[in-house]
Amino acid sequence: MSTVNVNEIKIDPSKFAFVNEADKLHDKKFEDKPIGYFKDAWIRFRKSRASVVALIIILSIVAFAFVAPLCVRSHDQAFMVPTYAKNSPRIVALKNLGLKTGFTSRDFSDRSLMKALAVGVGAEEYKGQDVSFADAMDSEYMPILEITNVTTSIGADKKETHSYTADIETYLEVGFLYKSIEQHELESILAWEQETGKKVLYPLVENNEYNMDPTDANCWYKSDAKGNPLKEKGDKVTKIKEYDESLVLADNYKRDKDGNPIYYEYTGGGSVDTAQYKIRVLYINYYEYLYGAEPNYIFGTDAQGRDLMLRLAGGIRLSLLIAVCVSVVNFIIGAFYGSTEGYYGGAVDLVMERISDILSNMPFVVVATLFQIHLAKKVGPIPSLLFAYFTTGWIGTAYRVRTQFYRFKNQEYVMAARTLGAKDKRIIWKHIFPNSLGTIITSAALTIPGVINSESMLSYLGIVKLGSSSGTSLGTLLSDAAAIWTNYPHLLFFPAITLSLLMICFNLFGNGLRDAFNPALRGVEE
Repeated sequence: MSTVNVNEIKIDPSKFAFVNEADKLHDKKFEDKPIGYFKDAWIRFRKSRASVVALIIILSIVAFAFVAPLCVRSHDQAFMVPTYAKNSPRIVALKNLGLKTGFTSRDFSDRSLMKALAVGVGAEEYKGQDVSFADAMDSEYMPILEITNVTTSIGADKKETHSYTADIETYLEVGFLYKSIEQHELESILAWEQETGKKVLYPLVENNEYNMDPTDANCWYKSDAKGNPLKEKGDKVTKIKEYDESLVLADNYKRDKDGNPIYYEYTGGGSVDTAQYKIRVLYINYYEYLYGAEPNYIFGTDAQGRDLMLRLAGGIRLSLLIAVCVSVVNFIIGAFYGSTEGYYGGAVDLVMERISDILSNMPFVVVATLFQIHLAKKVGPIPSLLFAYFTTGWIGTAYRVRTQFYRFKNQEYVMAARTLGAKDKRIIWKHIFPNSLGTIITSAALTIPGVINSESMLSYLGIVKLGSSSGTSLGTLLSDAAAIWTNYPHLLFFPAITLSLLMICFNLFGNGLRDAFNPALRGVEE
């Protein structure tokens, strides 16, 4: 056997890393501090990005529900302006930046487009002076923002007709309205005009042969028997192309003997406080006079003219309040019921399970309908709806708790506690129930979207009526928009997207909780 002389072995120095003698090498130390149950669950929950994002969205929606009313201090969700009913969103900040807001796209004929344009012209004629079409196009009160399309067609009589598509601001489209006010309010308006420099009172219109509709305050110009506007010399305007820059319509204002326009007239009353006056107001300025700010509806208005953003915030609060209340109560009832039948088993479990079977076979829609018919008149729709949920809503939680108790009640630690003389109450709540807590919490979290969905369904079908001037629910908002959403899509869009987000996010959040509290995954690294 040959031997190797170690002195003859040559080692490449590049294969080694040199260490200074002063350096000390230590073995890696590992933390062995135990992690608590809930901390471990939180660590695993954070690993689910979808669940974390869902939680953030849920918290954002909840924050919106409570912060939105604080941002609109000028009114609450019961505040109603029927004149602006079903209007699209209008954001003053965007308008101040020169962007179009509060508008809708609509088709016009020659006559209807001229009438809309005349609102802007009339708003510049507050002194009864002649105002041309060109002078009014840049007016802040001009409702027609842009004519986007012109279509020409030839009829059977070979006459050329035009139709127009234009963007019109619905808040300015209202234009002028007649009002009847008392003496003190008239004085208040005049003072406000002088203070702000904005005009509220506009000249009254004569009720004569040139006024086809005396109730329409926007018909300030002379028109023929067919409603065509007249020029100063009496020529009628039938086509929009005749509405050139130099065109001036003949006004039909009431004037005194000196030719000055009349802005208000006495209609009755015997004293300063009771005297009534008829006035013609530019409504958008009248609104600002009444409420201290021009219309600013971020989500638009509903069918009654209420702020849709505040109604939506109130609907979220009510729907979440009902869902959370049902979830908590059913959590408590289900925990007690399920733990009792699961721990004692035998005849107790048999009787209690049959009761659960009977209740679970009762259709919830039928139960809710009966409660609304016979109980809502006495206690109100919300308590009767809650009673319907409490009747059967706890059964799923009780079943899960019962299953967990059957799983853990024969474990060694339970047997040891019983041997040491622990009472049933202590064994149930100190030893077995904590092991079921994750399942119960997950069940409670997943109950919330189910309640929101069923409440919305009942409200949408009209079985439960939760809408009032002071409050509403998401389902009621959807129900109110069902018949008119094609013309006013914002009424359906905002509650629908909110409901969809709540349903999706609560389910993702519940799935994250289920994985986080799953004992089988405790301590597992992904």
